[in-house]
Amino acid sequence: MREVKRPDPLRWLWYAMGGRLSIRYSQWVLRDVTAPWWRMRSLLRSLVQILPVAVLIYVLLPTEPWVRLMAVLGGLFVGMIYAVAYMEEACESRALKAGFLRGTAQQVRDERQAARRDRGVRRYAEQFRRDEPPELPPPTPRSSA
Repeated sequence: MREVKRPDPLRWLWYAMGGRLSIRYSQWVLRDVTAPWWRMRSLLRSLVQILPVAVLIYVLLPTEPWVRLMAVLGGLFVGMIYAVAYMEEACESRALKAGFLRGTAQQVRDERQAARRDRGVRRYAEQFRRDEPPELPPPTPRSSA
């Protein structure tokens, strides 16, 4: 297995802000959007995109500090809601920019999850979908009172 070339911090910042990396980083991009922690990585990239605007709002808004802080926190909250809502599309777009076909990132994630999903289905079937009905205790006689 060949080693995946990682971008340096400046290139990663460019990538996090939505820039395209050169073709030598394409395998790293695919790994970035399909790794087990791909959701957290995507949220971190979104946070990197939102933070400069949040800092500018806090510094330039001519009002009391608590109002600026509430504005920044509200903006971060709404920004992260959008980041979660469009997470898969953003990752597909990043993979597309790296030279992969649309749907490749989702396909790789699905393949990685297939074994785990199969184990879960098998475990569920063993526990809840038995061919024979479970043995029930004999009915207790009711007392007539």
